[in-house]
Amino acid sequence: MSINILAIESSCDDTSAAVLQDNILLSNVIASQKVHESYGGVVPELASRAHQQNIVPVVSEAIKRSGLKKEDLNAVAYTRGPGLMGSLMVGTSFAKGFSLSLGIPLIDVNHLQAHILAHFIEEKGEDHKCPPFPFLCLLVSGGNSQIVLVENYNKMNIIGQTIDDAAGEAFDKCAKVMGLPYPGGPVVDKLAKEGNPEAFKFCKPHIPGLDYSFSGLKTSFLYTLRDEIAKNENFVAENVNDLCASLQTTVVDILMDKLRKAVKQTGINHVAVAGGVSANSALRAAFEDPARRYKWNIYIPKFGYTTDNAAMVGITGYFKYKDGDFSDVSLPPFAKVTI
Repeated sequence: MSINILAIESSCDDTSAAVLQDNILLSNVIASQKVHESYGGVVPELASRAHQQNIVPVVSEAIKRSGLKKEDLNAVAYTRGPGLMGSLMVGTSFAKGFSLSLGIPLIDVNHLQAHILAHFIEEKGEDHKCPPFPFLCLLVSGGNSQIVLVENYNKMNIIGQTIDDAAGEAFDKCAKVMGLPYPGGPVVDKLAKEGNPEAFKFCKPHIPGLDYSFSGLKTSFLYTLRDEIAKNENFVAENVNDLCASLQTTVVDILMDKLRKAVKQTGINHVAVAGGVSANSALRAAFEDPARRYKWNIYIPKFGYTTDNAAMVGITGYFKYKDGDFSDVSLPPFAKVTI
């Protein structure tokens, strides 16, 4: 008998709902919020209000596209955290009400684990390659930069992580000081394609072990702009492509250096990447080199599964459903947590 899961994601500024039948994705609907662009970042209060407006039509559309009826659903999976508390409360409250109204189990999902398990989503008619356990995953987003040893769907250990800022935050903050629109990561990626990655040298941290640091890079980038603008007020406009290319190369070099060390230390050569920054073209390309040189088996997600989406919540819910790992309606959402 098939397991039909309705999944809800509302951790930040994307309202998403998906329906999965076992590990097969039937529908995945995402409503993005444009309201934050003029503020240069996500405004939590505006995000939670937009979720309230979007949650009902998004869920309704996801069920409609799946070809199922709500009575066919076996469980509701939802993102419990981490994320913005106001945003999480909207998705959590809706999931609890939906679960109670249909009398079906509720499954709480860790947002970070869901990003990693997105590699197990399958679509009808496609030839899909899933990573075998154990594997390493580079989890990189606006709020997290971690190297995770994944032993099973419910057993993950962080073996390296940022001690300050995340890679995605470095992209966004550096883009902002250049006057580029939010979110800065995709804009930097686009402009970098036309730039020289060797034009500027920025600070790379020397952190022991497998941990990351990006605060020094941000400071180095800011000081470079400050010094050069003092000489030429049009410096950013005249060099924006080279600045983006050099910044992107530095971030990717930092990420890949520690990942190579992790592979060497663990002896595990099945390596995945996940999270919003995994959509970056330079990072995706950087995975191809060790695949050839060091015989890594690499797993790169579809672009649609890199950013926040309910499909990844659904696949996590599917694994937990098979184990009977359900949650109580009394559990509150949480803003901060590790894997």
